[in-house]
Amino acid sequence: MIRLENVTTTFGNGQDQFTAVKDVTLNIEAGSIHGIIGFSGAGKSTLLRNINLLQRPTSGQVFVDDVELTGLSDGDLRKQRHEIGMIFQHFNLLNNRTALQNVELNLKFAGVAKNERRERALEALAIVDLADKASAYPGQLSGGQKQRISIARALVTEPKVLLCDEPTSAVDPRTTTSVLQYLSDINASLGITTVIVTHEMNVIKAIADRVSVMEDGSVVEEFALNELQEPGFEPTTPIGRYLISDEITLNRSPKPVSSSSAAHVARV
Repeated sequence: MIRLENVTTTFGNGQDQFTAVKDVTLNIEAGSIHGIIGFSGAGKSTLLRNINLLQRPTSGQVFVDDVELTGLSDGDLRKQRHEIGMIFQHFNLLNNRTALQNVELNLKFAGVAKNERRERALEALAIVDLADKASAYPGQLSGGQKQRISIARALVTEPKVLLCDEPTSAVDPRTTTSVLQYLSDINASLGITTVIVTHEMNVIKAIADRVSVMEDGSVVEEFALNELQEPGFEPTTPIGRYLISDEITLNRSPKPVSSSSAAHVARV
């Protein structure tokens, strides 16, 4: 469904040049949920934007549903993007528009007639159980509800692919579970190929079929999530082993005892 071939993305020129994505080749199966994980600055969000060419690669090819996006004209690319929904980290809702109007926007830009786009927007809101919030403004919604509105907005064009850029980082842990459940249910019921970028391995463990580990712009490792259940399985890279660990380990040095504290201890 999604195929990246030798994708490299570079910013700046000369001494200021920075390569965010380095020669990445990646295949994502149709109907799967694929995670991309790494620390901040690893290049994962840039790679996600390479898939729909919101960030055009400096070199390499991007294929979605056997269509080479990197070879399309601007007009054809805009049409093809209707089949690629995207969910952003910070919702990107317009505060002066209702939930329904926010969901309708993509259809409005696509030239869909008012009656049809309203009907489809209401259907998308129903999928995320927010049809009753159609007339509410973003300021009247919780963080989880805002993210569900953004999911509905991405679904309204009936996409084949759903790209999620840190979809749970702006919400609390309880809401994270809810958002991931909606994404999982949508994948299962509609068969939409889903790609999730995150720095949280628990998110990947909860929802993904397969994960690509990124470090310094490169995909350094890839494995299926069910392999984590196999006895003796261990990621091959240090970054992979670190990311799957649920533990937080601190290097705690003994704290120096001040002279006043030492005197108090001596008196006791």
